[in-house]
Amino acid sequence: MNKSSVAVLTTSPRRVFADYHRLMNLAGYQDHLDKANDTALKINISWHFFFPGSSTVPWQLDGVIRAMKKDGFDPDLIHACHNRTVVIDAHLGERENKQIDVVEAHGLRNVHLYEGEDWINVRDAVGDLTKDFLCLNEVFPQGFSIPKRFMGENIIHLPTIKTHVFTTTTGAMKNAFGGLLNERRHWTHPVIHETLVDLLMIQKKIHPGLFAVMDGTFAGDGPGPRCMTPYVKNVILASADQVAIDAVAASMMGFDPLNIKFIRLAHDLGLGCGDIKEIEIVGDQEAAAQRWNFDGPFKKMTFASRMQHKIYWGPLKKPLEWSLKTVLAPWAYLASVLYHDFFWYPVLARTKMASILDSDWGRLFRGWGNLKPDADGFPVVGRQPATIGRAGWAAFRRSFKILITCMKEAPEFAQRRRLNRGDQK
Repeated sequence: MNKSSVAVLTTSPRRVFADYHRLMNLAGYQDHLDKANDTALKINISWHFFFPGSSTVPWQLDGVIRAMKKDGFDPDLIHACHNRTVVIDAHLGERENKQIDVVEAHGLRNVHLYEGEDWINVRDAVGDLTKDFLCLNEVFPQGFSIPKRFMGENIIHLPTIKTHVFTTTTGAMKNAFGGLLNERRHWTHPVIHETLVDLLMIQKKIHPGLFAVMDGTFAGDGPGPRCMTPYVKNVILASADQVAIDAVAASMMGFDPLNIKFIRLAHDLGLGCGDIKEIEIVGDQEAAAQRWNFDGPFKKMTFASRMQHKIYWGPLKKPLEWSLKTVLAPWAYLASVLYHDFFWYPVLARTKMASILDSDWGRLFRGWGNLKPDADGFPVVGRQPATIGRAGWAAFRRSFKILITCMKEAPEFAQRRRLNRGDQK
């Protein structure tokens, strides 16, 4: 295996655009992405509400687009890309996280994969590669569908640095989870590490160019990707090696990457490099050497995350996990929305975010769309801290709408409606 490299830089609002441009070129992105191909910018929305560290931040998306345009990529061949889950409203999320503001400002296409897009069976897409899968053939014996538009497209993943209650950390590899798997992706949770490795195999087959740009201006610790404690860390990362960038981010958070199963599996299969000693750091090596000593997702789990672990790996697996593959599954979607949107965000989120809302990045988020950047970044970020517009009763009211959508769009109910119409698609 050739030595993998990960670019790491320290940044600030004053130089964030210049730093993203430098970062991507340090990581050699132009060597990995053919400008003649369409390029999907795979945006991460882990929560439809703004929560620092949880989702792609606007300066991350803006910085990547500006860098690509500066380096001669045709904007007509760049598009934002969103997936959907039954518990996350992607349209609300792109507004609350100000991602749609960036997409519209640059005049890019905005693709929601579940709206008018064709999907193709994975066996037709990748052929005999399916024989190498670690788990997906068992989870989906009839195969599963992936977005047809991904065939032959470059993709740039836009994750953030954070922990995750299923996978310890989440980043570039996990960012493919929502885009490549259909709405029954929760069937893979008991084998989530193996699933991420299978998805990386698929990506390497269907995408001529594969790249990741990770934002750590905010970073999240705790039972993520939602109920975390966010911190200001002022770092950004980029790499063409999805395993290596996840390994470096995990190491910075304070974990041994090779003790994280999906990184170890991908490393052992030669899909990338998960061994920090074998990864070349370009850019700010002192930043990459930081160890934040995060507690991780398991030390202070929420009620919801403890129940998820009991259902997928613990004593509730036999009595309850089967129901998630039947028409009864929406009970789990309902429980998630009730806990996270009705309780955790309105009651606890403001306290968790309080210490960083008045940071430079918090004030930049507050003023996004009104502040005037120069070519390098934002000389002034304003004086007002970010606010939480969805706390209290405002969050409760919006959550009722999300709850209704959650039940309406549940794939089990949608499938029944299709069968009633005689639509077998």
